[in-house]
Amino acid sequence: MSASSNNDSGPVVPSVPAQRITVLGSTGSVGTSTLDVISRHPQFSVYALSAARNHELLLQQCLQFSPEFAVMTDPEAAAVLALQLKAAGSSTVVESGAEALTRIASADEVDSVMAAIVGAAGLPPALAAASAGKKVLLANKEALVMAGALFMQAARASGAVVLPIDSEHNAIFQCLPPSAQQQPGQSGRRLVGQGVRRVVLTASGGPFRDTPLSELETVTPAQACKHPNWSMGRKISVDSATMMNKGLEFIEACFLFDLSPDQVDVLIHPQSIVHSMVEYTDGSVLAQLGSPDMRVPIAHALAWPARMASGASFLDLVKAPDLQFYAPDLERFPALALGIKAARDGGYAPCVLNAANEVAVAAFLEERIRFTDIPRVISETLDQITCREPLSIAMIQTVDRQARACAGELVSSRFACAVAVDRLYV
Repeated sequence: MSASSNNDSGPVVPSVPAQRITVLGSTGSVGTSTLDVISRHPQFSVYALSAARNHELLLQQCLQFSPEFAVMTDPEAAAVLALQLKAAGSSTVVESGAEALTRIASADEVDSVMAAIVGAAGLPPALAAASAGKKVLLANKEALVMAGALFMQAARASGAVVLPIDSEHNAIFQCLPPSAQQQPGQSGRRLVGQGVRRVVLTASGGPFRDTPLSELETVTPAQACKHPNWSMGRKISVDSATMMNKGLEFIEACFLFDLSPDQVDVLIHPQSIVHSMVEYTDGSVLAQLGSPDMRVPIAHALAWPARMASGASFLDLVKAPDLQFYAPDLERFPALALGIKAARDGGYAPCVLNAANEVAVAAFLEERIRFTDIPRVISETLDQITCREPLSIAMIQTVDRQARACAGELVSSRFACAVAVDRLYV
């Protein structure tokens, strides 16, 4: 019998079902990429969109996708948007505030939630989506960094499907054993039993991977935000420049895939073509390759377990540059070392790390501290904020506030902060 016949139509490809989607953070880089992918597939519809203050772009998105709800964090921006939509004859209802974000993330009408709000503000609505059993497309790494154990526990309890959107974690997911992919976010320690030895996160190294160390103190916000491979928002661009983004992703990987810090590694890969790898006990290494375009992991997660077009260009390995890999220099990237240490320390350390980083990056972008001060602020805050209470959302919020206050004082007084918290109570 021949290997194929004229009547052989090939393997059956699963179709992508219709979905109603809430996009949290729709005006950011991940949000706009998500809407670009959605626009290419008519079976998808948008239930709700959210943004912080960019009412002009949100207006355009509402007119194009006709969501039932639009939520803005800023009440004044929401009022402007409501007037603009009314004048345009739109029926989209405009709301504002944190409670409204939670509602659009957990509404019965919603099938999938893109959690793409940057920073700690993205935790409550992402957690609400996980608790409500939604398909959660998780681009907000802070939700896991701050409350990873509680977030994944909520997902397991509700039966939510958690699919990573960060290109690195999405790559790891695609390289996992098939049985682990059938229960994303709920693999437990079974990965070790299925032959997984470790996962390797790749990092571009950002714009300063070859800059002399003596020049880093004079780096400007404009230089830090000029990423060589990716187009991203200002905060995450600075995180990439310090490699704190990889420190946060290190913590995120531990929670997403239920791995110990010893099972996670980081390699510098300047070309951003190999997005991450999974190493197996038999010596095999599976890697996911693709163009550096966020629409690839977004389309993968929206269509999972099927596949669909993303709009991204296809990878041409013949024309691609040679692939390079090398170990990160922790003297050049102390923020990465702080992230790995926080993962090992556990408890509330990742929450403190994240809060201090957000304060320090904001101060750097406002030119109130130097680029090299960012990890110093974070390190001092980690030294001064400690908490040994059992993990809870209330305590996470308390620790987050205390860490921000300490980091803010450090910024204002140039590292003369006298706050020392050994034990925090609600």
